[in-house]
Amino acid sequence: MAIDLVPLCTLRLQLKPPIQINAGPAGTRLIVELVSAQVQGDRLRGEMLGAAAADWMIVGPEGTGMVDVRATLQTDDGAIIFVRYNGRMDVSQGLRFPMTAYVAPVFETGDERYAWLNRIQAVGKGLLYEDLSLSYEWYEVR
Repeated sequence: MAIDLVPLCTLRLQLKPPIQINAGPAGTRLIVELVSAQVQGDRLRGEMLGAAAADWMIVGPEGTGMVDVRATLQTDDGAIIFVRYNGRMDVSQGLRFPMTAYVAPVFETGDERYAWLNRIQAVGKGLLYEDLSLSYEWYEVR
């Protein structure tokens, strides 16, 4: 049984510099607020809505960055969609840009036009650049 990856969208994010909390019980906590997000795709287009969006990343002592992002999107036709995604980054060698992130987004919406998003699992790969811009390619898993 093969897995198919169907293109979902690209995302362009701009991040703020991280707030760092050292030596917590799980590792180093980095809180990285999202300044903006642009979503482009044939089935999903829009931008970040509001300012309540961030990555609550934990970096373990061995250098695994555990991504934990939550944000709200508004589509170009007015739908409101909550997205959250977890994933991993290898930061064991420090901050060497561009840095790669692998994530697994899930969606929540009450808008009937986008109800299909509630039922899918997505995966994505992103590149974080030194200017704190982040570019993702997301795919629906089938």
